[in-house]
Amino acid sequence: MTKTYDSLHMGRSSIDLYSNDIGVPFSQISSFAAYVGGSPTNISVGARRLGLKSALLTAVGQDPVGTFIVDFLKNEGVETRFIPVKPAHRTSAVVLGIEPPDKFPLVYYRDNCADINLTIDDVLNAPVTDCKVFQFAGTNLSKEPSRSATMFAAELARKSGAKVVLDVDFRPDQWHDVRAFGVQIRAVLPLVDVVIGTEDEINAAMLDDPSKMSLTHSQVSDTKVTGDSQANIRQMLDNDLEAVVEKVGAEGAKIHLPGGDIVNAPGYPVEVTNILGAGDAFGGGFIYGYVNGWGWHRSARLGNACGAIVVMAHGCANFMPTLDEVLKFVEPYGGLG
Repeated sequence: MTKTYDSLHMGRSSIDLYSNDIGVPFSQISSFAAYVGGSPTNISVGARRLGLKSALLTAVGQDPVGTFIVDFLKNEGVETRFIPVKPAHRTSAVVLGIEPPDKFPLVYYRDNCADINLTIDDVLNAPVTDCKVFQFAGTNLSKEPSRSATMFAAELARKSGAKVVLDVDFRPDQWHDVRAFGVQIRAVLPLVDVVIGTEDEINAAMLDDPSKMSLTHSQVSDTKVTGDSQANIRQMLDNDLEAVVEKVGAEGAKIHLPGGDIVNAPGYPVEVTNILGAGDAFGGGFIYGYVNGWGWHRSARLGNACGAIVVMAHGCANFMPTLDEVLKFVEPYGGLG
């Protein structure tokens, strides 16, 4: 089936202000570097740099920050024709500190933000039925009208023959009640082919009994949700999924299949500068392999390599690798096999 776009990505976009003072406590930061961010936006850039024809469905305000994001995407070759401007709303922003190896505090500025106001009409104006893969993030479901618009888009994409990929993207401070996150994720799972998430995200998505949930999130990047992750993955797969792709940090990824098989895709050892955005880099790489029929192991290994490259960098979207850069990076490790 011929489609104009390899991938369409739907969800948040932002200007990301990354601390230039690496290792300095947040209160002592003196300057920031400005990059483009937002999970689906990052993934669209990652997929495009690898060689996919990617499009983005997000929204920006009628403000210079929105222009900053759209201009960057145009320069990258990501299709921006389907990004509406919402004059009554503002483009999102995120401020991030970098204190490796394990402290990466971040603050979201998403009050009255444009991308959470994507509507069903915006979906109808986008190539949801003209893409091979439709990818969206769990944060899309946190508020209306984005929630309904995203579920509508997933319905249309599935009916058109596109594969639907959900990046769980659990951001507890974006929900009025963290338990609502699981309710919405479980509601959309029947429309999904592949789920990508960490152990914590999978647990948060599938734990419907609040008494089983032990949640701590002193900072978003330090969220821990306890639970039986293997049971939760099996429950996810019961929704007729092709796979649950579990990101396991430096260890790489585990692809859980409906029959109970697990495909282990090891990671690549690197020195970490900034973990924020590694999962999005993984998503771009994995989707590239998925679109091109590479198989679970090789697709995940490409995702791992992209993530490893980005964790050594200062930001995310701006540092996504090309396929040539990835292949050169993996040579000392025996390649992608």
